[in-house]
Amino acid sequence: MQIPGEATRLRIHIGANDTFEREPLVDAIIARARAAGLAGATAWRGITGFGAASHIHRVELVLSHDLPVVIELIDDADRIEAFLPVVQQMIGTGLVTRDTVTVLRYGAIREENREEE
Repeated sequence: MQIPGEATRLRIHIGANDTFEREPLVDAIIARARAAGLAGATAWRGITGFGAASHIHRVELVLSHDLPVVIELIDDADRIEAFLPVVQQMIGTGLVTRDTVTVLRYGAIREENREEE
């Protein structure tokens, strides 16, 4: 991905319990995005939300097992378009959106800034 500048963001809204081939769907999508060489992926677990069925999922004192998850992928438009069929094959229910974003900064942590493990 050439940075900074215009890029495409793909957002995938699923449930934390969703699976693909017996693997958590969130992990499966991120692994395939990495294998496809996309610039980056992030997943967030929501604290509350509802979808097409209007069923509210929320965090209570005991954590819910099926909270909303949003996976965000950002890369050049052509790379996102090429990855979209993979996503469409993997998800059953959920919401997928695509929009244009302006990337202001993109870069990896420099080796000298990494903490020693």
